[in-house]
Amino acid sequence: MDDLAAELGMSKKTLYAQFASKGELLGTVIDDKLRSVDSDLARIASESASDFLGALHHLLACLREHSEELQPPFLRDIARETPELFQLIQTGRRALIQRHFGKLLREGRKAKMIRKDIPADLMVEILVGATDALINPKKLSQLKMSARTGLSAIITIFLEGVVTARGRRKS
Repeated sequence: MDDLAAELGMSKKTLYAQFASKGELLGTVIDDKLRSVDSDLARIASESASDFLGALHHLLACLREHSEELQPPFLRDIARETPELFQLIQTGRRALIQRHFGKLLREGRKAKMIRKDIPADLMVEILVGATDALINPKKLSQLKMSARTGLSAIITIFLEGVVTARGRRKS
């Protein structure tokens, strides 16, 4: 808190007047970040509504960009010191994937860009499950990779499995 107060140019007392603890401050930062990601994904989806592949690529790029901020030491410290806040990150990420990618996959299916033989909700759950399994401190450390690298691999593997031949030709 000393370093943060100094960086913000305020006293630690002033900082504690707004936030009762480090955990409360961090929870506010996480909530703000999740709202920012949600806003960015919603904007991209609305701007690319008529272009399934463009929307998909832009949504994925947005997720990768935001995931760069989640460095393994940060995730490790959050998971170890404040597991409830790590769960907030996991739950928020899961909701974002379900909302934005679920909608996009259903739209892609209508455009015959996404396979019809696999339920869209199952595709979303597979994407969520893979993300939960890999984008956590222990696994990232074991694999010696960043959250961005892990997310990029998940997305590549996922898309190669759900996009139709027609969809691949258009990319």
